[in-house]
Amino acid sequence: AVRITMKSTLEQKSLIAGLAVGMEVLIEDGRRKLKMVERVSGSEVKMQTLVGGRLKARQGVNVPDLEIDCPALTEKDKSDAKFLLSLDPPLEYIAMSFVQKAADLQELIDLMDELKIPAAKRPKICPKIEKPQALSNLDDILEKCQSLMVARGDLGVEIGVERVPLAQKVMVHKAKAKGLFPVIVATQMMESMIKCPVPQRSEISDVANAVWDGADAVMLSSEAAMGGWPVETVRTQASAALHAQKRRGHIQCPIEALPPTATVLAPVPPPEARRTKISATIGYASQSPEMIMKLVAAGVDIFRLNCAYRQPGVFEQCLQDIAGASSAAGRKVEVMADLQGPKFRISEVFWTGVVLESHLNVTLALADGPTDVCRMGGTGIRITMQPTVEHIALLEAVEVGMVLFIEEAKRQIRVVERVSPSEVKCVVVVGGRLNARTALEAPGLNIKCPALTEKDREDAEFLLALDPPIDYIAVSFVQDGSDLQDLHDLMEQLKISPERRPRICPRIERPRALTNLDSILEKAGGLIVARGELGFELGLEGVPFAQKVMMHKAKIKGLYPVMVSTQLMESMIKNAVPTRAEASDVVNAVFDGADVVMLSGETAKGNYPVESVVAMAACARTADLQKSLVVPGLGPLPETPVHADCKKARVSSPAVASATSDGYS
Repeated sequence: AVRITMKSTLEQKSLIAGLAVGMEVLIEDGRRKLKMVERVSGSEVKMQTLVGGRLKARQGVNVPDLEIDCPALTEKDKSDAKFLLSLDPPLEYIAMSFVQKAADLQELIDLMDELKIPAAKRPKICPKIEKPQALSNLDDILEKCQSLMVARGDLGVEIGVERVPLAQKVMVHKAKAKGLFPVIVATQMMESMIKCPVPQRSEISDVANAVWDGADAVMLSSEAAMGGWPVETVRTQASAALHAQKRRGHIQCPIEALPPTATVLAPVPPPEARRTKISATIGYASQSPEMIMKLVAAGVDIFRLNCAYRQPGVFEQCLQDIAGASSAAGRKVEVMADLQGPKFRISEVFWTGVVLESHLNVTLALADGPTDVCRMGGTGIRITMQPTVEHIALLEAVEVGMVLFIEEAKRQIRVVERVSPSEVKCVVVVGGRLNARTALEAPGLNIKCPALTEKDREDAEFLLALDPPIDYIAVSFVQDGSDLQDLHDLMEQLKISPERRPRICPRIERPRALTNLDSILEKAGGLIVARGELGFELGLEGVPFAQKVMMHKAKIKGLYPVMVSTQLMESMIKNAVPTRAEASDVVNAVFDGADVVMLSGETAKGNYPVESVVAMAACARTADLQKSLVVPGLGPLPETPVHADCKKARVSSPAVASATSDGYS
């Protein structure tokens, strides 16, 4: 048997004393789950393990159903508060944790009275709403405070991450109506930037939706306290907040009528209540018959086959396994095939390796032959690309001054001189080790090449010959309606009857596609908001508003399905639970009208494919239940293009609040 102990503090004694048989205890953000089965004494209980795993030291413990009977201010809190209240000049705000009711705030007010702190020197009291009891008593709490923090960490554990987005909207709305300032949204907004200099699409979406909900401040916690990229994180979050602020006038008020707290806290509906579909990408982590069966049982409605990785016999076996799982589940499971489209990739790297260093000279050119690989030389670095139609078109189109991204913008080079139609000179902007065959992007570049490559045509002919037919074909690199016409023409050429034709779903991933969106929608059956490439092309902060516009227009045209893809639950490639930003991203996509939310790397190569589907399905069906309470959509669309760059103007934007810890930052 395992013995788990807690220090004998007042609050932890109260927690143990308050437990009742049947209550669930969550450890480490809900990754471990226990259920009380017997009381041994006032300070000891027996538990049954519901969700196991390795136990880490000093992890948080939550009991969602328990109102813990202890003061909100501990002795340490009182000591800290006395120190803070003695500072000159005084602090602006004091955040108070573990608030469950208005009387908890009164403890801090009484302490200020006791210390005779004059009104002019009193910090604003900012309760952290992180318990369901606080939500139930929210109106009373708002009467006692001057600001508010939506503390999504513990709140997500207590009520489930899928219920946090609506709770956030309600709290922000009520606090703003009461005139509180600032209203802060906190926890896991840019969590991936603890270890990476570039955020996930879901995180930028989360910041934007917090601003559109009415937040005055968005907070960084561990990202600034102990992350590897604190300055970059602040800049990125500030840029996302500023961009969202500029678009706020085009976003309708998110809540039409405030729902009662009971609705916000309503249990997650059963699986059969979900209307929004889940799409999962097949890859090495998910292509076995056993895993396909598990994914269907978990809630997958559409399997995505990525033609970039099509190999002889693999798709045929997957389709057979999907059909078997569909039959076993007693419901239709659909299939979408994703054509690769033009891809821009550098060549192989010479065995000694290549490291880009800032300001180093680089030559970018078409390869002269199979041995002309990326390498370091006496005059600098030579990066080559194979002489395909799309690579020829890209090198002919690049212009001096353009910044090219390599490997998802982890490496960046600026074009400084044209040598010939097939060669340009560049200088390194962001350096690092160069990996073979990684993607190269040219944001904003109008590349004149067909959307359907020869490989795409071969893949399409294979897909269109399948019996039974697949349901959807996604087309990459679409720039205008004529790119979809190529696939229509191919279907005509192959004499595919109308009832056997898959719906054509363009992936909107380039600025030119946004400019020509109306003509694309005329030729499309569905639509995919492909946020990966789109984030490079527009800048990440431009994606959330573009997503809303695309979905709005596609729904008006009656297209189905309208899908949102890329990095919705990216952290679940390595973690068993999603972040608060990811849950927010999925829920808000459903509120905006998405018919399908898509998993990519999470199921194709992740460690937790089934858990990813379960988490996304919980978010989707909770959002389906709550959708009638939220008014998604747009006000008048801007006259300037959706993808227009932010002008460098003085615009009031939400503050970025960051945290520090032990001198890390």
